[in-house]
Amino acid sequence: MAMASANSSPAKTEGGKPPKKLVAFAVVVVALILLVVVIRMVDQAPRTDDAFVYADTVDVVPEVNGRIVDLPVHDNQAVKQGDLLFQIDPRPYNDALTRARASLVALNKQIELTQRSVNAQQYNAEAARAAVERARAASEQANDTLRRTEPLLTNGFVSAEEVDRARTASRSARAELAAAQLQAQQAAAAVSGVDALVAQRAVIEAEIATAELNLEFATVRAPFDGRVVALKTATGQFASALKPIFTLIDTRHWYVVANFRETELKGMLPGTPATVYLMSDTGQRFKGRIDSIGFGIASDEGGLALPGGLPHIQRSLNWVHVSQRFPVKILVENPNPDLFRVGTSAVVVLHPGQDGHDDHDDHDANRHPE
Repeated sequence: MAMASANSSPAKTEGGKPPKKLVAFAVVVVALILLVVVIRMVDQAPRTDDAFVYADTVDVVPEVNGRIVDLPVHDNQAVKQGDLLFQIDPRPYNDALTRARASLVALNKQIELTQRSVNAQQYNAEAARAAVERARAASEQANDTLRRTEPLLTNGFVSAEEVDRARTASRSARAELAAAQLQAQQAAAAVSGVDALVAQRAVIEAEIATAELNLEFATVRAPFDGRVVALKTATGQFASALKPIFTLIDTRHWYVVANFRETELKGMLPGTPATVYLMSDTGQRFKGRIDSIGFGIASDEGGLALPGGLPHIQRSLNWVHVSQRFPVKILVENPNPDLFRVGTSAVVVLHPGQDGHDDHDDHDANRHPE
C-alpha cells in the first residue's frame, strides 16, 4: 500500500522538487515575456549606440597674403565671437591705402586746376561768338550802305569813288565776319573738359575701397563662439590667401548624429524629443530634439555612380539582407562644453509621440547599449 501511494504522486520528484521539464517550460515562458517587453520598449523608444557628436566647423583662412605678426590663440583654445585669432602684417596694406588716398588728393587738385582752364576756354569761346555777332552786324550795315549808294550813281547824286568805297567796305565786313566765325569755331574746339579726370577719380576711389578692405582682412577675428583645432603654425609664418591656418568648431550648437535602421524611421519627425548620453561620461544625460533626418546615403550595391557628399554607412553583413541605416541629426539642448567633442561616441534614445521629456525618458536612457 505504501508503494502504491508513492507511485500515485508523479508531479514531484525526489525531495519534493519540480520536474526539469516544468522548469524549462517556465524559463521559456519568462524569456518570451521579456522578449515581448523588450520589443515593445524598442518600438516605443528607438535607441542606438551607433551615434557620434557633431558640430559645424569652418576653415579659418586669410583673405590676403602676409606674415603673421600676432597669434594670440593656441590649439584647442575656446574663443568668443570677436576675439582676435591672428594678425597679418598690416604695413603693406597701410602703405597701399595711404598711396591711394594721396593719389585721390592729387587728382582732385588737378581737376580743380583743369576746371579753371576749361572755364577760361569757355570765356574765350563766348567772346569769339560775340565778335562774330559784331562782325555780322558790321557786314550787314556795309551791305545796306552799298545797296543804297549804287542806285544814286546813275542819277549823279554820288560819285563812282564813293560807290567803290561802299563796295570795299562791304567786302571787308564780309571778310571780317568769316574770320570771326573761324575764331569762334577754334575757341569752341579748344574748350576741353574734366570728364576724363573725373573717371580717373572713380578708379582711385575703388582702389581706396580695396585697400581699406585688404587692411581689414589683415585682422582676423572669430566669427562666432568656438574652439580652435588643428593649429599647426606660429608667429612669423607667411600666410597665403585662401590657405587654411586652422579649423574653428562652432560650439554654439552641438549635434549628435545617430544612425537608425530604416525600419525604425516611422514616426520620427523633426522636433521629436530625444535623450542623449556620451560614452565618455555615461552618468550625464542630455535632452535634445531631432533637427533633421537624412534623405540620402551612399550605397555599395549595384555599382551605381552616386553623387559625392552623401554619408557612407557600411553594412555589417553582406551575405544577408540587412536594413539600411540613415543618419538622424539631433540638436542637443544645454550641452556640457567640457564634455562634447566632435566625433565622441554617443547613445541616443528617441521618444516618438511625446511633446517633452519626463522622468520615464531618463529612466529609459539609463539602459546601457547592447
